[in-house]
Amino acid sequence: MNRFSLGQIARQSRVRLAVLALGALPLLLAHANGQAIPVPPPDAQTTHSAAPTNSAATNRPPPEVVYYGYDVVKTFPHDRNAFTQGLLFQDGKLYESTGLSNQSTLREVDLNSGAVLRKWSLPPSCFAEGVALFDGKLYQLTWQNGKAFVYDLNGDAKSFHKVGEFSYTGEGWGLTTDGHWLIMSDGTSTLRFLNPATFAVDHTIQVIKDGNPQDRLNELEYVKGEIYANIWKTDWVARIDPVSGRVVGMIDFSYLLPDSDTNVTTDVLNGIAYDPAADRLFITGKRWPKIFEVRLKRK
Repeated sequence: MNRFSLGQIARQSRVRLAVLALGALPLLLAHANGQAIPVPPPDAQTTHSAAPTNSAATNRPPPEVVYYGYDVVKTFPHDRNAFTQGLLFQDGKLYESTGLSNQSTLREVDLNSGAVLRKWSLPPSCFAEGVALFDGKLYQLTWQNGKAFVYDLNGDAKSFHKVGEFSYTGEGWGLTTDGHWLIMSDGTSTLRFLNPATFAVDHTIQVIKDGNPQDRLNELEYVKGEIYANIWKTDWVARIDPVSGRVVGMIDFSYLLPDSDTNVTTDVLNGIAYDPAADRLFITGKRWPKIFEVRLKRK
């Protein structure tokens, strides 16, 4: 039968059976003596067939932060005395919140001339901060007063008609809206999403850049599905995913205001406004004499 005799096959079979019996003898003796029979742990049983605990997808690093510079498209005059805390552009009109105790205001400004068309002065003890427009009403934060003021946008042709106020804990810095929530910064890495009807916090996100919390989030603006946030005391504006809180881009506005336009009162960059109708982005700062229309460019 193909090189092997029947006798050879029988002898080989008896040898294999004997070897198997000897291998099973310790287990049989253990069973006979009432001892537990060791069983390989599950990991040992599946060592060669188990899938790796970390797949390529879970190990994939987060997308890199994209960096941007800018080109200046156009410049507009701006009140050098305006300590800009919040800025927004809607339906051809520029609205501005200015700060400092005993100097805080809410303004409607003509973009082309810089003229203040109407103004509301806050109580002397209030230090105004960010401003947002939602459903025909302007919402204005205060820094450490724990109050947000609400104005009817069309209530007074020469000023603004205050129609309510809300209280909140902590500090108020920047304010914007995504069309559903009011989004508020407080100087930390946390952004609060507020119910416009009650000012109650619905949820929060923590802003993360390169795996670390990004704090000093100040003036806010909602632009094409992202939150733009000025990083206080810097020339940087972060572009933030409003769902994950991840910083997806950083805009470097260094040297935007020329040295020739600065004086001893000139302060930091802090004013972001977006014109959705014409896709225009405006940047200014505290006590800057100009507002800049800019176009972003990837570095």
